[in-house]
Amino acid sequence: MSTNHAQTGPAMTQENTSLSAGKPYPLGATVETNGVNFALFSANATKVVLCIFDEFGLNEQQVCLTQKTRQIWHGFIEGIKAGTLYGYRVYGPFEPLLGHRFNHHKFLLDPYAKQLLGELEPNDANYGYVLDSTESDLSFCKIDNAPFMPKCVVIDDSALKQKPIKRPNIPLEQTIIYEAHVKGFSVLNHEVDDDVKGTFAGLASKSAIQYLSQLGVNCIELLPIQSFFNEPFLLEKQLSNYWGYNSIGFFAPNPSYLSGDTVAEFREMVDTFHDANIEVILDVVYNHTAEGNRLGPTLSFRGIDNASYYRLVSNDQRLYINDTGCGNTFNANHPQVLQLIMDSLRYWVEVMGVDGFRFDLASCLGRETYGFDPGCGFFDALSQDPVLCQVKLIAEPWDIGPGGYQLGNYPIAFSEWNDRYRDTMRRFWRGDNGMLPEFARRFHGSGDIFEHHGRNPSASINFITSHDGFTLNDLVSYQHRHNLANGEDNRDGHHENLSHNYGVEGETDNPDILSIRSRQQRNLLTTLMLSQGVPMLLSGDEMGHSQQGNNNAYCQDNRICWIDWQNIDWSLVEFTAELIKVRKRFPILCHREFIHQPEAQYDNGFIWYSRHGEPMAKRQWSEFEARTLAVVLISKTQPPHQHPKALLLLLNASEKAHQFVLPVIDGFNQWQPLINTQQLNNADIEELLEQSKVKVAITALDDEATNDDKQPSFACSHQLTLLGRSLMLFHACH
Repeated sequence: MSTNHAQTGPAMTQENTSLSAGKPYPLGATVETNGVNFALFSANATKVVLCIFDEFGLNEQQVCLTQKTRQIWHGFIEGIKAGTLYGYRVYGPFEPLLGHRFNHHKFLLDPYAKQLLGELEPNDANYGYVLDSTESDLSFCKIDNAPFMPKCVVIDDSALKQKPIKRPNIPLEQTIIYEAHVKGFSVLNHEVDDDVKGTFAGLASKSAIQYLSQLGVNCIELLPIQSFFNEPFLLEKQLSNYWGYNSIGFFAPNPSYLSGDTVAEFREMVDTFHDANIEVILDVVYNHTAEGNRLGPTLSFRGIDNASYYRLVSNDQRLYINDTGCGNTFNANHPQVLQLIMDSLRYWVEVMGVDGFRFDLASCLGRETYGFDPGCGFFDALSQDPVLCQVKLIAEPWDIGPGGYQLGNYPIAFSEWNDRYRDTMRRFWRGDNGMLPEFARRFHGSGDIFEHHGRNPSASINFITSHDGFTLNDLVSYQHRHNLANGEDNRDGHHENLSHNYGVEGETDNPDILSIRSRQQRNLLTTLMLSQGVPMLLSGDEMGHSQQGNNNAYCQDNRICWIDWQNIDWSLVEFTAELIKVRKRFPILCHREFIHQPEAQYDNGFIWYSRHGEPMAKRQWSEFEARTLAVVLISKTQPPHQHPKALLLLLNASEKAHQFVLPVIDGFNQWQPLINTQQLNNADIEELLEQSKVKVAITALDDEATNDDKQPSFACSHQLTLLGRSLMLFHACH
């Protein structure tokens, strides 16, 4: 049986090529000494045809893979080599009501392809059904789509596999994550060569590495770099999927991020980051694919074996379970699909050198047929895998499916994006009522969420902003979303952002408003870097980057999202770099275990104080309108450092200025300023301290009981006035 294709050459037959049985493993295209082995999983196919093209993606030749081992179709073709362009046509039943959507007229991408060449061109032929048919997706389209599809490229990655990987191996609790977009970070950087701007090479350019190193971050988390396609509805609006959360190839880097024609560029980028002692984490999307719902195109998985690769509605297999909100849900419950995900993860670690993963909508991957399960097959596979159990694993702990919000319920190997932290810190600094207890819990590392599961503070990935939502600048400049550029009449994106504009929506030249906004950005950044847990900084937040109030800029591949290197708030950059230095200088800020009240004098400990310099009483925590707080962190040092250290943080989230009495702690009398968000330099603060000494009654930390007959002892403390919406950080040595 043959298919009539436009713009193709004669079919490749047994007479004009050397085809042998080959092997079912490894899956994909594997280069060997004298040819290439091809292997493709399909449980329900009746015939699998390998399509080979010339260097221009034309003159399709076909080879039928007649060997089938445990539902894997395979064959070895002698004489072809790396660089060959290929793909598949898969035959089988077209029975959408039963979950089968085979259509051999559609050229399909190999799920294991390690490089794609060319772009997906919008065309009706890319759909397995006739778009304008009254039968909708039950109709059958016979138009060949090969001319409009990118082609898979046979890759010889043996050299990359042999290349040593020099990992920084930064402890999780000491990690400082910088969430960035490959293109957006470098495309406007005038210090990056034009031919590599917006690519992996541009991201790893000398100026970019120098900037990140001076900033002090030690881990870069990249928005999706695995091959992705634009959604048709975006193309109709002349927009594109900028973020990349629409994956189609789990092994292949997105072609637009390559400045040349080799995927080795990605590995070279990783090696460059490693040389700078910076780890690389990938944001990966294994929860859905670019094929969308039943009305989406047939590009790969749908045409190879729809019923295996996707989760379908059990009583109507024409429909897809949509726990992702993107039209389909990848079927990680299927053993072969699970193997695909695991093979992909290992490839990026072992061959491409990455140091970890952030799993988009991770609850989809942890959902069995009966619901979310921390002991699901995927999580178990990760925990026992000798390669993947050693890398950083971060979950976005929610999806839109039933029981999808699972913050704190992931296995011990995972850290989790902590949206409770994000919302609390936004509300606290906005001045919301009743926030003191919640602020303390989040600042302490969210032990109420993680500690009872035996996990550490590093289980909490703390963030104020991320790619999804307002930037830090916009968080303090806009009360409402401004998403008209997205073409959805401003209906998309979060409605409630817990933001404040402080009097004017958007840009202003009012110095008082600008001053408040500047303090608030610094307050939020300081809180982030001083909190227990792992901080994640959104790229551009340290520069004052604005998206003009767009809180859902996923489709804005333009200056709305690109970092404008010509207009950077360098004072904010320097402030952020100083915060990171402080975090690295004081190990107590990134402690491996949860810290509680000190059990003995000078033990590691958290002590909360009121602004009057007294330990917080229960009634004070419940004061609804209270917006001031202080905390002391005592750090027990190890030899050769003999003297304990302490940090004191004063917080005033009120609109009004308030006086603070610095707590008097036995042995810690000389508080030295480190960070402040008031417009005062350290010399001014030290002068104020000298002028404002007050006597405060104290009791030693190791006193076990109060003796009413004992005369109180006194020590000198200081009294300071903090402006509204400001903070100060001090340190002292015993």
